[in-house]
Amino acid sequence: MARKKESEINLINETRDKIIKHFSTHEGDNGSPEVQTALFTKRILQLSEHLKENKKDNHSRRGLLQIVGKRRRILQFLENKDPERYKVLIDRLGIKR
Repeated sequence: MARKKESEINLINETRDKIIKHFSTHEGDNGSPEVQTALFTKRILQLSEHLKENKKDNHSRRGLLQIVGKRRRILQFLENKDPERYKVLIDRLGIKR
């Protein structure tokens, strides 16, 4: 298994921090449905690109399906709890539902 370089890890952490900062609802927020959905969406896009090049990578495909399911459940929770926040989040992320 290929190990990630320290520069790649720093880039991943910086991207994650930017997403958290952009979608957080208050200071120190990293667990709200908005942040979780945004992080899952970013990972889904990365895995989708990976699977375009590696069509036979079924382990990653399974992981992608699991992440999509988690994101769907979080979005259902948010839609039931606060439909207005749900609509705003869908628009910000560009997800069609």
